[in-house]
Amino acid sequence: MRYVCLVYGDGTAIETLPEDEKRKLDRDSIAYDEVLEQAGHLIAADALESVSRATCLRTRGGKIVSTDGPFAESKEQLLGFLLIEAKDREEAITLASKVPMVRYGTIEVRATHYIEAD
Repeated sequence: MRYVCLVYGDGTAIETLPEDEKRKLDRDSIAYDEVLEQAGHLIAADALESVSRATCLRTRGGKIVSTDGPFAESKEQLLGFLLIEAKDREEAITLASKVPMVRYGTIEVRATHYIEAD
């Protein structure tokens, strides 16, 4: 079963970490991605650009409206994701609990849902 692990945190706080701590976080994250990949769990993983560079799309009055910046103002923002394969929810949670960013934020674990066409 596939699970998405959404990585939330305070991007500003991450950016203010000392350089050596940021480099260690990056190294640890890449290393854990490799562990997941070698074990056959990792499908995809990426960090996201700053929320200040986001564009949100909505339909208003039948037209697409775009807005620059985050969808919602909050301290914690979506910083990245992992898409993993796990036998069940418990295994997915165990795998997500080892994501290095958990030390600085929150990892939300959600099963994906396949939508069948009619």
